[in-house]
Amino acid sequence: MQDALIRKLESFEELTDADREALRAFVPRLRQVPARTDLIREGDVPGNVHLILDGYACRYKVLPDGQRQIMAYFVPGDFCDLNVFILDQMDHNIGTISQCQVVEIPRQAIDHMTGHHPLVTRALWWCALVDEAVLREWLVNIGSRSPDQRIAHLFCELLLRLEVVGRVQDNSYPFPFTQIDLADSMGLSGVHVSRTLRELRRLELITLHHRVLTILDVERLKAYCGFNPNYLHLRNARWSGRRQVPWLSSVQGG
Repeated sequence: MQDALIRKLESFEELTDADREALRAFVPRLRQVPARTDLIREGDVPGNVHLILDGYACRYKVLPDGQRQIMAYFVPGDFCDLNVFILDQMDHNIGTISQCQVVEIPRQAIDHMTGHHPLVTRALWWCALVDEAVLREWLVNIGSRSPDQRIAHLFCELLLRLEVVGRVQDNSYPFPFTQIDLADSMGLSGVHVSRTLRELRRLELITLHHRVLTILDVERLKAYCGFNPNYLHLRNARWSGRRQVPWLSSVQGG
């Protein structure tokens, strides 16, 4: 489980054995967190950095009328709040979607890591930049894509992000999200999400059974929503020569 972080960082930067051992030292602070539990809330003073080793979490805000907006999903290997401990207080919430294995890393440990492991530091910069790129793509999704394309695009994104950390088998991956979760992340109503899922099934693009999503035809789904994974910045010379993600080259090539 702890290698999810290492696999993700090595999609950006090749690490040394010493780097990997230092990253594995974070694991003793592992704890199990139930589904639908806040790791930190808006207004809290941030201290530890949260790393997801297994399960799914999200970044969200709640408006005064109770409406929730999900702004990011976190998968295994993701830091939820890598730089947020610099701030005086949280301006958003971070909560689990499914049961999660979470590592709480003191800020001093992050400072030590970045001071002694320059390759890890570069990989962490990549992570932060990719998080910003994903947020930009989500803004494009909500602002410019049709509702059915938004959901299809999210399915493609999760497939690639989870493939990188070894959580995909035969184009299938765990999918604990409810229709309300999808609605709150894609700016849609629950009714619209339900209708879109039915349409994607009717077109034989996906199946969703027992909380497992299977993409039946990756190329067709990619074409359906105009998916281009360039914003994930995973295809570079350092990475592509060491480990191939099925379908990544075909997605970027055509």
